[in-house]
Amino acid sequence: MPDFTLERHLGAEQGRIVVGVDEAGRGPWAGPVVAAAVWLRPAALPAELLSRLDDSKALSATARERLFHDLLEASDRPTPDAFEAAVGQAEVAEIDSLNILQATLLAMGRAVASLSRAPHAALVDGNRAPALTCPVETVIRGDSRSLSIAAASIVAKVTRDREMDALARCHPGYGWERNRGYGTAEHRAALRDRGVTPEHRRSFRPVRETLSIKA
Repeated sequence: MPDFTLERHLGAEQGRIVVGVDEAGRGPWAGPVVAAAVWLRPAALPAELLSRLDDSKALSATARERLFHDLLEASDRPTPDAFEAAVGQAEVAEIDSLNILQATLLAMGRAVASLSRAPHAALVDGNRAPALTCPVETVIRGDSRSLSIAAASIVAKVTRDREMDALARCHPGYGWERNRGYGTAEHRAALRDRGVTPEHRRSFRPVRETLSIKA
């Protein structure tokens, strides 16, 4: 389970602002990639809430939604300096123009830049660091090691899922409300039968191959 060890090592308990950064949506064939940056102070948050934080992939959709709600509720409390989250995303056109890795790093930078306070350091899930104005430490499987990254993974995942719900209503038949744009059999069949939408990533091979077949 994630804890606050990495944040402590970077001085979080001495007043330094250490944020966790994670993304959702690198692998899907459609939709944006979304990143979140989270700063939190465990002493100002309920222990019960902290005990439920984990890698978003290890949580059910219901658990993620509840945690997302509880984290945002904590940020609205009268007690200051408990929690802050910001999101950034890169759109499909940017993914196709830059490639998915660079678009992900761009989304991470946008998330951090949207925070109300400039961080002193950032913990980023994975092994590639975005260009930030503060020192960055990458953490493999960071969403299962750092409370800040775990919270960021939940915020990014829930935000993107809601975005895909909205896109599913605009482009019915692809199952995005279920598959979130990933290459499931349902999505593959719809891509073949219904064609490519503006929300599909044309730089991804299955989409590119569909376009070549349709041409």
